[in-house]
Parts: sequence; C-alpha cells; structure tokens
Amino acid sequence: MKGLFNYILRCADGTLYSGFTTDPAARLAAHNAGKGAKYTRSRRPVELAALWQWPDKSSAMSAEWHVKHLSREQKERLIARKARLEDGRRISEKRLLQILSDKQSKEGASK
Repeated sequence: MKGLFNYILRCADGTLYSGFTTDPAARLAAHNAGKGAKYTRSRRPVELAALWQWPDKSSAMSAEWHVKHLSREQKERLIARKARLEDGRRISEKRLLQILSDKQSKEGASK
C-alpha cells in the first residue's frame, strides 16, 4: 500500500507510540524486530492500533506532531473512533489486516 501514513502502536507494556511512515507493514515489522524507534525496542511486541492515510507529506507530518501531543485519553478516543483527525482517511481494521497479510505473503514468497 503506497502513501503517507500516521499510526498508533499499542506496546506490550500498554503504552502508546505514534509515528509516520510510507509503508505501515514494513514499519510495524521494524518495530517488532527492535529496529524501529528507541522507545519501542524495550516494549515489544507492538501491535498496530490505528492507521490514517494522508494526501501529502506535510499533512502526515503535521498530524503526527498533533497526535504526539495528545493525552493518552485522547489517543484512546482516536483508536476507539470516538474522535477523528481532520482530513486523514482512517484505514479500517479489515484493510489493516489485509495490508499486514499481504506483506507477510510477499516476505514468505521471497524466501
């Protein structure tokens, strides 16, 4: 899946981490391999809790900044779909699973 994305991860210790990527499945794999952000290295495994797609890099990076400055309660509301990020297209859970499954299939085929 091509595009510009913001995501929220739920870490093994229950904390939340927010980031920006162009490839959500690869970024999730990097976090879980200990090659993602320093914050998530000691909090593995992590799971993708929410994902948004943006029309341009400026919008995606602005949204990332805003999400990082939200309280935990506000982030939980975003995850639960009780709040939204303006102009971002929330990726459905069904599509999230498809993205992750497609990535695993491609990795398995290349081995």
